[in-house]
Amino acid sequence: MIPAVAQLPNLPPALAVGALYDSFLQAALRQFFARATFETDPMLSASSDGRLAIEPTDDPHVMYVRWFGTRYGLRVAERRPFTPHEIRMARAIGSVLAARYHAILNPKAMIERSELFRGAIEDRYAGVFADGHPYPIGSGVSRADRIAAAIEVLRVAALSSYENRAISSGVLVLGADGDSKGDGGTKVPPSVPAVLGLEYSQKLTAVKSFFKLVDGLHTLFLANHEGRLLDIVDVRQWSSERCGSDTLPAPVPSIYEAHARATVRSSHVCIVLSPSHEIKVFAQGAEVLTFRHAHWHLLDVQAKFELWAEAVGQRSLATRLFQTALELSNARKGALFVVLRDPASAMSQLVSVADRIDIALSDEARALARTPTRRDLLDLLTGRTITDLEPSVLAALASLDGATVTDTRGSLIAAGAILRSASDDAADDDVIVEGARTTAAMTASRFGPVLKVSEDGGMTFYDGVKMWDL
Repeated sequence: MIPAVAQLPNLPPALAVGALYDSFLQAALRQFFARATFETDPMLSASSDGRLAIEPTDDPHVMYVRWFGTRYGLRVAERRPFTPHEIRMARAIGSVLAARYHAILNPKAMIERSELFRGAIEDRYAGVFADGHPYPIGSGVSRADRIAAAIEVLRVAALSSYENRAISSGVLVLGADGDSKGDGGTKVPPSVPAVLGLEYSQKLTAVKSFFKLVDGLHTLFLANHEGRLLDIVDVRQWSSERCGSDTLPAPVPSIYEAHARATVRSSHVCIVLSPSHEIKVFAQGAEVLTFRHAHWHLLDVQAKFELWAEAVGQRSLATRLFQTALELSNARKGALFVVLRDPASAMSQLVSVADRIDIALSDEARALARTPTRRDLLDLLTGRTITDLEPSVLAALASLDGATVTDTRGSLIAAGAILRSASDDAADDDVIVEGARTTAAMTASRFGPVLKVSEDGGMTFYDGVKMWDL
């Protein structure tokens, strides 16, 4: 950071640092708002003191961010306006950069806020977003810093192993109002005063037992809002006792339902290193951020689920398919779900008769078959609906090579189907080609909403065009 500033010797320090941090802002906006188009407009700015400002606008598809002498315009497609989580992330980015800008020009603040410059700056964005409060510009360590420090611990764990096995771990950081016994809080064990000075930090990674005491899936470390360790808890029992009847705002993989539920109240934040070495952040009852493929991703699951549910039309069907897709994504299994709006016109163009299970095999066809086939097995499901099937059965069905096809009422039409796609440059409409999962998803989305699950854990929703990635 300092060498980069030194390359601008002819500029006043404030402007040199401002130029550097402007590049940080642009990088962050492009990372977390990849779906937006960018415009820059040099102008006099009221935020020239290093505080980022988001200008109000009557258009939900446009966001203006002002910093120093530049206004950035971010614009998204009409079908998907900016969401509250995206606005919150923009404010989190600005909060971190403003605090660093102030500290780097103020020697006293630099000493008092040295934690601001530890680790990856993206972890600070994640910490402020999850905490929900802006960084203090002056002195003082905030809970956002504690969350970022916890992320650092899990980064170290991701690079480590225990007895030649990959490590998974996690911590539940309580909100300030959840450190004592009360609604959403926790009863502090009698032994805590003796260990209250033990901080959840990288120093603990030198203790071998640290990696074995907590697995992140069933057990978590419990820390107060200052990052001091309080206990080791069973996450399902803890969340059941305090938030058992609370409704989650969005679907979540079943293995992490308790983690999400634990954050419904009192601003608690749960950070987990998964067995697949993703860092997952849960807040406000949902998985809000994930670190995978070397980048942080803002998930915005609730907003994305609502878009999917609106496209499907029947909420129970949309929920079942979305939940199953999340389970398969977490298990790193690929799948393709297609909901046809008008099966009568779509079937002849998309699914071959041999793959259809909404039509029972005739006795003649059975008599001609010499050996049982997959089609014979799938005939067991003829006449069933998606919502009739047990979740585990639907997940097994969807994991077959090919697509799971249904109509908007949930009637099962095909499973493990190799979808047809008309060749764009084919002279004959009868010429069909078999594409990869993405090609099949894009083709099928001409007939209705499609969810694609990749084996790397990603999910994509198509409805004529790509609507979102998760």
